[in-house]
Amino acid sequence: MVQSNNVELEAAAFRQLLAHLQQHTEVQNIELMVLADFCRNCLAKWYAAAAAEREIAIDYEQAREIVYGMPYSEWKDKYQREASPEQMAAYNAKQTLKE
Repeated sequence: MVQSNNVELEAAAFRQLLAHLQQHTEVQNIELMVLADFCRNCLAKWYAAAAAEREIAIDYEQAREIVYGMPYSEWKDKYQREASPEQMAAYNAKQTLKE
């Protein structure tokens, strides 16, 4: 496969992932962390790091707005729920396994 095609396909897949996460606001970041070991904030950190590596001026908050599809504070107010004790226990258990 031609490298430019690969980049285009990866970019399209990433855009679809962002759209999917933006449409499924019921999926909480803690659930993503437990199941997949990454969340929307991780994606934003990776995005900001990729920008920094390429000397593109996008900071973490700007990257979060790209990932969330709105300012993080707005998303948090609209969609973020308090993690349940069960979710926290699952998250903490996973973190213990990493150590």
